[in-house]
Amino acid sequence: MALMITDECINCDVCEPECPNEAIFQGEEIYEIDAEKCTECIGHFDNPQCQEVCPVECIPVNPQKVESKDELLQKYQRLTNLDS
Repeated sequence: MALMITDECINCDVCEPECPNEAIFQGEEIYEIDAEKCTECIGHFDNPQCQEVCPVECIPVNPQKVESKDELLQKYQRLTNLDS
């Protein structure tokens, strides 16, 4: 599953630099997460770094983008070119 940022986001700027996949970006009103790049930090860290630093806990799992841990690991490998 990829993560998402809800409208409770306060634009504090702490999540974006923590993302190892550069999946977080400034949207029109709040930060957003590119589900195609989000691996929930699998392959990089034990826990999603954006969730770790978010002061308002506005980064839940995106119910529209359900992926298994194996699928997230495959995405990590594709994004980092480790599967070639």
